[in-house]
Formats: sequence, C-alpha cells, structure tokens
Amino acid sequence: MLPLALTGLLALSACQLAGHDDAAGDARRLNTMEALPLYAYLPDPSSDGGKSIGKAQWILAKQCMVRLGFSGFAMLNGAAVESTYPVRRGTLVSRGTIGDESPYGVDDPDRAAEHGYHDRGQEESSQPQEWPADQYVALTGRFDSGDSHQAHGHPIPEGGCLGQATRTIYGPSPRTTKVNGLKLSGTYSPAVELWYESHKEARKDPAWKKADRAWSACMKEEGFRYPEPDKASLDSAWYRSDRPSGKEKKTAAADARCKLDTDYIGTVHAIEARAQKAVIGKHTKELGAMRAADERAVRNARTIIDKESKESKESKES
Repeated sequence: MLPLALTGLLALSACQLAGHDDAAGDARRLNTMEALPLYAYLPDPSSDGGKSIGKAQWILAKQCMVRLGFSGFAMLNGAAVESTYPVRRGTLVSRGTIGDESPYGVDDPDRAAEHGYHDRGQEESSQPQEWPADQYVALTGRFDSGDSHQAHGHPIPEGGCLGQATRTIYGPSPRTTKVNGLKLSGTYSPAVELWYESHKEARKDPAWKKADRAWSACMKEEGFRYPEPDKASLDSAWYRSDRPSGKEKKTAAADARCKLDTDYIGTVHAIEARAQKAVIGKHTKELGAMRAADERAVRNARTIIDKESKESKESKES
C-alpha cells in the first residue's frame, strides 16, 4: 500500500492534470470556425449539399465549354475536378503552409513544438488545377492583357463557364461587398462581411484587449515579445521557409502554452460569439434569405445532376 502522503500527492497531481487536459480540450473545441454562430450561414463544401453544388457546377461548365468549341471537355471526368479551382498554366501558385484553419491560432503546445506555425493541412477542400490559357480564360472569364474575349468565335460569358454555371444554380449574385480590401460578389459575401465586421468590433472590447495583455505578459516570461497572438503567428520570419525553424517552433509552443495558461481562447471566443449573435439579430432577414437561396441552389444542383445522369444512361442505351 502506498503511504498516505504519497497517495494524496498522486491524487492531487491527477486532478491537476485532468483539469489542465479539460482546459486544453475546451480551448480546442472553441478554437474552430464551427464553434462560432455565423458559421451556420457559410458554405460547407464537404456536406452533401455542397458536394452536389460542386458536381452540378462542373456538369454545366463542361457543357458550356463544349459549346465554346472545346470538344474535348465532353470526355472530361467531372469527379476529378469537382474539388479543384482553376489556375492559369505557368502562373506561380502560392502553396505556403503558414497558418491553420482555426480562428485563434495554435492551441496545442506539443503540436506547435513540432510544426511551429506551419500547420495548415495539406489536404484542403479545394486544390488548384492548372489549365492552358485559352481554357482557363473560358472557364473563369478572367482576362490578361491580350486575351481574346471569344473562344473559337464564341463570346465567353461573364465569369466564364464556371461563373455562368454558378448563376444558373444560385441565380444572380448579390451586391458586391468589400472585406478587408478585397471585393467579394459571391452568394455568401454578406455572411463573410458580417463575420469580418463583427470580428473588428469584438477586438475593440476591453476584455479582449485585457486578454491580449495577459497573453503578452506570459510570452514575455517565456522570452518572447509580441503584443498579441496575431503578431506572433504572422511574424515575417516564418515566411522565409516552407519548414519551421527552431525559433518558430519555440515561439509557437510558447504561444499555445500561454493561450492555455491565460484562458485566452475561452475569453476571446465568448466576446466574438456575442458580437456575432448581435449582428445575426440585426440581419435576420438578410441571412434567412441567404440560407433559403442556398437551399434552392442545392435543389437546383440535384435536378441538374439527375438530368445529366438520365441523359447519360439514355445515351448508353441507344
């Protein structure tokens, strides 16, 4: 039998470890896009509806490309391109891996010590697909100087064949909005705009600023001087290589530990969630209309898929 004092010490240690594990688990649960209210109004390409829309877009784009004179597109395997986005052949495509998919950055000290801030998943929902210049222009409607606005004598539709397909599925795009200097005109741009604006508002909250100061003080004790987590994760030094340096790993690990030690993620998540709920309440009608439009788009996409499947079957039987 263990001495009573040692038994008590082990029990206390177990409770402390369990408490720390619980805190880490809570932080990781809150440090996701899904944990924030506005996520419910953003597209999920991995959902059944999202996959249907992606498939229908390429069915229509293939048909459009054939009409524009690209006869080879009739044999294109749609499944091979549905999770891709087009890039022009010869264009330098950024494949940097700085960052991750979480709203508040690194939260796992062990993982951060291994990957630093280079923790973006390689298997993303969308991947670039290179196309020859003439096909790229016809697919996207994005023209460089000297590009023809016609393909084989046929006018390229606005936004290219993919843009035309999107309008067929969703209907006309909503008004163009500007988010952090970028123009957005997609179906989900209102929700993205509200996310950005509510985040800016949340960052002004004194409690968020206090959380930044607590995290910064913790980092200083670890030997790193950053006023807030974004300044650490976006340090230009990390962009000089595709692999994390030793300093980056140490910084990221300290970053994650300080977030856990100061309950940074729990604090700022609560502030941002309140801000998002507030804008949802003010834009209920607009967001509801956007959700209804998405549901119509899924129905339209499934109709397009069913029609294409039926025509393909009839063609094989004839």
